[in-house]
Amino acid sequence: MEYLGTGYFLNIDNRVYWLYILSALSIALYFIYKNPQYSYALSKKIWWHKSAKNDYLYFVMISFIKLAIILPLVTYLFSAKDVSLLVSLFLQDNFGYMQKVNYSREFVVVLYTLALFVFGDFSRYILHRLLHTVPLLWRLHQVHHSAEVLNPLTFYRVHPFENILFALRYALIFGLVTGSFIYIFGASIGIVEIAGANVFVFVFGVLGANLRHSHIPLRYGKFIEKIFISPSMHQLHHSTKYTNKNYGGILAIWDYMFNSLVHAKKDEIIEFGLKNKKVHSNVFNMLIEPLRR
Repeated sequence: MEYLGTGYFLNIDNRVYWLYILSALSIALYFIYKNPQYSYALSKKIWWHKSAKNDYLYFVMISFIKLAIILPLVTYLFSAKDVSLLVSLFLQDNFGYMQKVNYSREFVVVLYTLALFVFGDFSRYILHRLLHTVPLLWRLHQVHHSAEVLNPLTFYRVHPFENILFALRYALIFGLVTGSFIYIFGASIGIVEIAGANVFVFVFGVLGANLRHSHIPLRYGKFIEKIFISPSMHQLHHSTKYTNKNYGGILAIWDYMFNSLVHAKKDEIIEFGLKNKKVHSNVFNMLIEPLRR
């Protein structure tokens, strides 16, 4: 059953963990109560659209591919632990032994958690932007943007080669940060957690992360949206008009700094999908078509 993706709903580190889904649904229902015109977001027209059906099937397929192929491959290439070890050894060989900085463990844990979050989010922004600007990578990323309607499983509508790129990015950044912290502070580092999940992952999840891939245009207000990406902002990124805007993962400050930030206009009607109206007719097409040329 794990190969069918069921574990994603039970793992608190995953976007579609049941608590995050329940939280998003609660927020959506309250939003619709206040804005009845968006009740169509829960309609059969959205959830049983052909594009949505492809999302559901693709989720099962990509879950199998990740467990059977991608995870073993990335682990074979290099893991986060391998990178952290190489970084700490490199720093020691080139800068010599460093007397461990005498800070409380609590301070180091908070600093380490924050560093992982900031560097991880920035690297995600960079890779995401490259997926849009490098033609070869865009051919892969089009699979994600070809969704004509959005639902939480659209998050997993990602080509396997793109999954490999993100897995390598994670291993590299996690390893660089961890190796540096071990060199400076020693091995007594850890992550601030809530219920076993990274605190940022947990807070992001319960505050409606799954609404990013939905038809609920929840906004935070322009000031907050210069710091954090709202569901509405990510929905704009999925539109045919603003696909080259709002690349950020959680933080919007990178988009603000590099001039790729855009806010939704009041009552703006957006169309999801690709500008060229290209769609993937089935799951097999999503996997094979980007590799054909």
